[in-house]
Amino acid sequence: MPSIPSSSVFLSDAASLLGPKGFTTDNDALIPSLTDWRGRYSGLALGMASPASTEQVSQLVKLCAKHSIPIVPQGGNSGMAGGATPDKSGKAVILSLRRMDAIRTFDADAGQCVCEAGVILQTLHEVAEASGLRFPLTLGGKGSATIGGLVSTNAGGTQVLRHGTMRAQVLGIECVLADGSIFNGLTALKKDNRGFDLKQLLIGSEGTLGIITAANLRLLPSVSARATAWVGLPSIVGARTLLRFVDRSMGDTLEGFEVIPDHCLSSVVDHLPSARAPLSDRHAWNVLIECVSGDGDSASLQDRLQNVLAKAMEDQLLSDAVIAANESQSEAFWTLRDSISAAERALGPAMQHDISVPVEKMPEFIEAAIPQIERTFPGTRGIAFGHLGDGNVHFHVLAPTGSVAGEWEENEGKNVSARVYDLVTAWGGSISAEHGIGQMKVDELDRLGDPVALSLMRSVKHALDPQGLLNPGKLLPPLPITKGD
Repeated sequence: MPSIPSSSVFLSDAASLLGPKGFTTDNDALIPSLTDWRGRYSGLALGMASPASTEQVSQLVKLCAKHSIPIVPQGGNSGMAGGATPDKSGKAVILSLRRMDAIRTFDADAGQCVCEAGVILQTLHEVAEASGLRFPLTLGGKGSATIGGLVSTNAGGTQVLRHGTMRAQVLGIECVLADGSIFNGLTALKKDNRGFDLKQLLIGSEGTLGIITAANLRLLPSVSARATAWVGLPSIVGARTLLRFVDRSMGDTLEGFEVIPDHCLSSVVDHLPSARAPLSDRHAWNVLIECVSGDGDSASLQDRLQNVLAKAMEDQLLSDAVIAANESQSEAFWTLRDSISAAERALGPAMQHDISVPVEKMPEFIEAAIPQIERTFPGTRGIAFGHLGDGNVHFHVLAPTGSVAGEWEENEGKNVSARVYDLVTAWGGSISAEHGIGQMKVDELDRLGDPVALSLMRSVKHALDPQGLLNPGKLLPPLPITKGD
């Protein structure tokens, strides 16, 4: 008699294992998970698994290993690099962690909580706030981003300057490995010299080494004082000088330092009917500064920041500045910053790059790279905005007027990105600062990455995932798949 295809057996076994709530092959249910949120990558899948526990994840992964079924982990499906989208072969199963959304433990005294992978970032913020605490990482997609996705991509955001990336927030981790075994490293230890720090190896691995199922996260006291300022100045080099001055003067209260060129501010003001420029005159560069404190009051912190900025103006480090008078005005300043990407998208096609170079080199990089790109690709416009304080800017290149969306990105746009990444590498930077490699940058990492580092990563990948079943085609070029026992 003819043999039953392995995928058919797998589908039957997966359905039995997870039940109707935990496994589906229904096309309507699958469609939202087959395309990334920006619409750049689409694929196919055998089905979607939605386990409800770490044990179910473990059993499913063992089943996938038995039948050589690739696994594409997915959290909120809000990534920027196509890292949670399956390829077009239709051989993979999507593993959604969204049903695993419990906060297992919450210890306010210790400042720790154990969250499952499917917990939404905004939910964690709200739970922490209710106890007078906060989770010190936020980003624009907090309403959809999940803890598992944030850990897997080592997410950043606007508070990295003071608190660091997701690596700094993770005290412990739980992860299902490629053979289905469960790594339980959730216990938070200040000191632990029992060999490799495996949690740090798994953080930022984009689901290629294991499936993050839970994380022990650090919490901080909530903010009692906040001071937000909008500053205008003539150059990006001057912004770095101001950064150093404010950092020295405001100490560990400085939490945000975002640079915004005039083009971006004007685009947002044109895009949002209610938006207004904070300063009466236009400036080549703007800086959004935020200082916070866990004690004291906002009025005192605002006075302190006002004195610092007055001294900076006296020293000719800035041209003009205004301090938000209240929370509403602070939020209005941040709305201008957070709306840049949407406003730029409304202008037409663009290639968007999430890059970093050393903080001390970033202004010079921007001043050198933008003219080079615009000369090499006539009609384009380069803009850079974002987190100057941690050496990470969003380097966008707008297409020439009249370019066709989709067509330009797939043709000339790819050449633009390759040139941007060449420049970043030449300046000793990274082609991915906080959004991950995913499938978007895998070829560029292979082309520009340090051969020794890539070899080490491939060795680790092969050791932990010899069949190459975990998120194939992401982060590193796929390894040959060998038939399991």
